[in-house]
Amino acid sequence: MKLHSESFPDQGVIPERIAFGRIDPQSHVALAGNCNPHLAWSDVPDGVRSFAILCVDPDVPTQPDDVNQIGREVPADLPRTDFHHWVLVDVGADVRNLPEGSYSSGITPRGKAGPLALDGTRQGLNDYTDWFAADRDMSGDYFGYDGPCPPWNDAIVHHYVFTVYALDVAELGVSGRFTGPQALAAMQGHVLAKASISGSYTLNPRLHAL
Repeated sequence: MKLHSESFPDQGVIPERIAFGRIDPQSHVALAGNCNPHLAWSDVPDGVRSFAILCVDPDVPTQPDDVNQIGREVPADLPRTDFHHWVLVDVGADVRNLPEGSYSSGITPRGKAGPLALDGTRQGLNDYTDWFAADRDMSGDYFGYDGPCPPWNDAIVHHYVFTVYALDVAELGVSGRFTGPQALAAMQGHVLAKASISGSYTLNPRLHAL
């Protein structure tokens, strides 16, 4: 399979309109466009009955001590973990592209509704659900796509990996408030092919200027 996006080049910089947050000189971070990117795939194998799409940031700090703290920086050598930004399943076997902004356009405080989505698809919870759990104004179930918003003081640029999985099942074996790891577990033994692209993003003005 091959995957490309008209929203950003593979291994290029993700634009603000695709991100959840953007640099703000006064408050460090302001809300951005939060549109899901355009994705298109080809060279699909025979036997496909559905597709699943995940977006994962593998560069998220494992310890929150320095995150977004004035006068401090998240160390580059800190161990990192995955953060799921998008979990979309049951995409029809005849689908070959998703338009930019079709699943997300702007930020929905407390999260978009789900899991049911466009054209019979289902969306899982992204990891903003846990990130905002203690925030009085933003807590809720964040279904679907919510874009990049890395710590504004992180010493490294974050990378966002979009992967399309071609599956041999019409409906993935997950239900209710399912997550990225649960979707991946349900895909085991059903993946006929997959393709990925990645983009980078930072809210650290020092790195942004490089």
